[in-house]
Formats: sequence, structure tokens, C-alpha cells
Amino acid sequence: MPDRLDIRGRDYDAAGLRSLVAPGWIHSAVYTDAKIFNLELERIFHTGWLFIGHESEIAKTGEFKRRQMGRQPVIFVRGQDGEIRVFLNRCRHRGAIVCEVDEGRDSFFRCWYHGWTYSNAGELVSVSGPDGYGPSFDASENGLTPVPRVENYRGFIFAALSEKVLPLEDYLGNAAKVIDILVDAAPGGELSVRAGSNRTIYKGNWKQVGMDGYHPLFVHASVLATWERHTDSGHSLGATHSANPFDFDGISETRDFGHGHTMLDFRKHRLKHSGKYRALLENTPGGADYIDALYAEHDVAWADMLLAMAGDPHVGVFPNLQLINNQIRIVNPLSVDETEVVMFPVLFSNVSTEINALRLRQHESFYGPAGSGSTDDAEIFERVQLGLEANLDPWINISRGMEREWVDEDGTIVGHVSDEVPQRAQIRQWLAMMAEESPDGRR
Repeated sequence: MPDRLDIRGRDYDAAGLRSLVAPGWIHSAVYTDAKIFNLELERIFHTGWLFIGHESEIAKTGEFKRRQMGRQPVIFVRGQDGEIRVFLNRCRHRGAIVCEVDEGRDSFFRCWYHGWTYSNAGELVSVSGPDGYGPSFDASENGLTPVPRVENYRGFIFAALSEKVLPLEDYLGNAAKVIDILVDAAPGGELSVRAGSNRTIYKGNWKQVGMDGYHPLFVHASVLATWERHTDSGHSLGATHSANPFDFDGISETRDFGHGHTMLDFRKHRLKHSGKYRALLENTPGGADYIDALYAEHDVAWADMLLAMAGDPHVGVFPNLQLINNQIRIVNPLSVDETEVVMFPVLFSNVSTEINALRLRQHESFYGPAGSGSTDDAEIFERVQLGLEANLDPWINISRGMEREWVDEDGTIVGHVSDEVPQRAQIRQWLAMMAEESPDGRR
């Protein structure tokens, strides 16, 4: 066990960073030191793969969204040529942002500082007062700066500010198969991420968010009790979480896929209880057609799984993407003790209005602004951040399940759903990237 004296404020070389992590333990400076946070932005968010958005958000030519890559403001846009691109949101003249609204549709981006204008394909198309520039000025060299790497996995767009990253599918590894649970649950694999979003900002570190199967029995005790009392309601997430998947004697698991990607694995549990959700669908207009479509497109075993999982992979893709229940979630670190979480409900393009309404109501019931669950999470994250400021004996324990985790045949590390397999997986990838042992994102 390293020395437990408070070490915040030091300069962190690779050895210093490694000293903050021990088997089953993390020094609280990892969550409270602003110097470490700044290193995270440079070595994780400005170096590795980040999720940017889903292609359906910008389905029409000219549609755009403002997004963030660490401290880098970017534009996620579909050009007039139909191509999806990611640009730095910065005029090449004096550096002002050229996209000032969160979303919209336009053919051009204009800098309001000096009037330089760009096409939505990033080309500089107009310079105010062009006579002031000599013959050496080349407009083609002054377009919006493209993000170096942009790749698409089944509609999910990822980008990297460095060329030195693994191919996306190699980086996703076995987590890609879990993303398929969401995509294949939509007939034709067509998702619609166009129902708006809701967001929350909490006073806590970004690494606290999600993939923790130990807390629901306590943080969400009242929610679980409500689900038990209202078992016939289809409008809350209790409809898909039949029975309690978080019980200490239950069969739900948690998985470490490598590269920091993790899963709360409810597959065994939900297959056991899938009849309830199937009955709910059969009593929903369009539900029978939806079920038939799944079995027409996929083999029986996979269709059974898709129906049981209700499009919920419950997967975290390091460092900023989580697919939980009926939503895509983006985690944006704002400061060492402040984090923004943006949640996008996911609908299916080729199903009845009633099925999508059901998905949306389920999302709102737990994660919406007046939902029963997200407020619990934000509150506990803030309490954790306050507690982490205690610097006498500042180590925190993430050892639950270390003695009983095991390695599956595909190489993933598996534990009980209440075990801290995800926390150990994430901190392992965090340390690899922070200590620059694998700057290309390798584990």
C-alpha cells in the first residue's frame, strides 16, 4: 500500500500516477486534483476515441450539432454532399467560434467577428474585404480544421484528435457486440435519435458516472420498491427490469471488455423474465408486428435475446459514452469537480408510434428532469465529491469481487453485478493512458 499522506499538488510523472493506484484501491486525488484533471483532458479526451453522436441526429443535409471533445469545441455536421464530418468550431482567421447554436440546419457557418464564411463541408467560401489579402493567400488552406480521425460503427460516430489511435473496431473490441443489442433491436437496424435531449450538471468528477451495479439497492431503494408495487405498469423501467436484477443472490453479472469498456450484464436475468415484457409488447399497438420483425431478421436465439433485453445493452464505452436502458448518454468533463451528462432517448424508426411512446415514457420515468432515478445519482455523486475532500487516509476501496471474478472464453473479465469489475477496468485504462503506456488507446 503506498503512503497514505495527501499528495495533491505534486507534479505527476508516470511513476507518480502509478503510485495513485493499488490493487483494489484508488487515491482520492484521482478525483479531486485539478492537475490530474488537466492531464486527463490532454491524455484521454484529446488523444483517444470519443463518441460524438449518432448519424440519425443529422440525417438531413446541412444538419449540425455542437459537441465537445474535452476542451475542444467541435461541429458534428452532414454536408450538402451527404458526408458526415467533424470540424473544430473555430474560425481560421482569429479563432472565434463559427457555430453559436446547439443545433440547426444551414449551408454555411459564418464568423461574426470579421465575416469569414465556410460551407458545411468546411471550405472557406468568402472572405470579407478580399482586396486586403495578397496573391499568396490561398482559401483552400484556410478551411475549417477537420478532426483527424472520424469513424462510424453502425451509426455511432466516434472521433479522435490524434492520428495515433487503434482502428475503431479494434478499440471497441467485444463491446461492439453489445452495442449490437441496441442496433439490432430496431427493425432494419434503424435508430432515431431525434427526440431531443435532457441534461444534468452535477458537482462531482466525471469518472463517477454509471456502470455501478452495487448502488441501486441503496441509492434507488424507493424506485425499486415502487416497481415491485406496480408490476403491471409498462410506463416505467420496471417493465424491462422484471424482478430485481441487482439482488446479491441474483444471476446478473458485470463485465470488463478491455480498453475501459464495461457492462452491467442482465442477459441471463432478462431471458429468465422475458415473458412479462413480451406480453406488454403484445398488448401495445404494433407490438406483434415488431416481434415478428425481430424473428424475421435474426435467428431465434438472437431474437430471443433482443426481445428480452428490450434494446438495453447497459454498456459503458470509455471514456464518454454509455448506452443505458432507452438512452444514449454522453459524459462531458467540465472541471475536476463538475460534470455534464447529456441523455438522448433512442427511438426505433420502423415501429409503431405507440411503441416509441412507450420507450420515451420509460426513459422519462427514470432519467427525465422529473424522473425518479437521475436525481438520486446526481445527489450521491455530489456527496461523494464532498467526502473525497477528506485528505486524512485518502484512499478509497474498489476491491469488491476481486477474489471471485473470472475470465470468460472471449477474454472478458466477469463478476457478479454488484462487484466493482467496472471500476477496476476503468481505472486500469485510465492509468494506461495517463501514464502514456499506450497513447494509441491500447490497454
